[in-house]
Amino acid sequence: MKELNVGKKAQRGFTLIEIAIVLVIIGLLLGGVLQGQQLIENSRVRGAANDFNGIPAAAYSYLDRYGRMPGDDVGAAGTLASLTARGGSWTTITQFGDADGQIEGVLANLFAGTLGEEQLGFWQHLRAAGFIPGNPALGGAVALPQNPFGGLTAVTSQLVQGLPLGSNKVCMSNVTGTAALALDTRLDDGIPSSGNFRANLTNVPAAAPVGPPYVGANIYTVCRVM
Repeated sequence: MKELNVGKKAQRGFTLIEIAIVLVIIGLLLGGVLQGQQLIENSRVRGAANDFNGIPAAAYSYLDRYGRMPGDDVGAAGTLASLTARGGSWTTITQFGDADGQIEGVLANLFAGTLGEEQLGFWQHLRAAGFIPGNPALGGAVALPQNPFGGLTAVTSQLVQGLPLGSNKVCMSNVTGTAALALDTRLDDGIPSSGNFRANLTNVPAAAPVGPPYVGANIYTVCRVM
């Protein structure tokens, strides 16, 4: 006599078709995530490239209006008072320059916004004149614009990455190797140790550039001549 398996349900695994569908869905999800990350990275590179072009444009517009580079401006009488005499936002700035055409400051202080250096005055003067947004009274690192990679943007005339002393440069910190290569390729020659766009490792600016090639996992400080 045949026994009845009452209450027991037949168990079965996934079919090959079901497993294939799941794998396809996972692949599509992973592909979407990776593509989204690439789109974000591309957007950051475009934003940084725009900043490398836009900051010099703002500086030279300032030069055209006032006859001095921002940060290097002493005003009519060569004193801070002569700048504040322009009124409005100028009354809150703390920095003025020596009118030698260079944006000066200690290289180690590049991303510090140090009081008493033209590297800080550059941003204060551009803001006071309305060429870039922000509070012209800010000092310290908070006075420096944040770049698209979460680092800071600064300007200096010091010897950095082999770019000559006396030439004004725009620099960014915290740039990934892949982004640095993309920027260098877009703006210059794609080589970190030559041309007008150069790089050194870490977020501390260096007098000498790093040798090629860029390494995607590394973090760089990149600079470009204005």
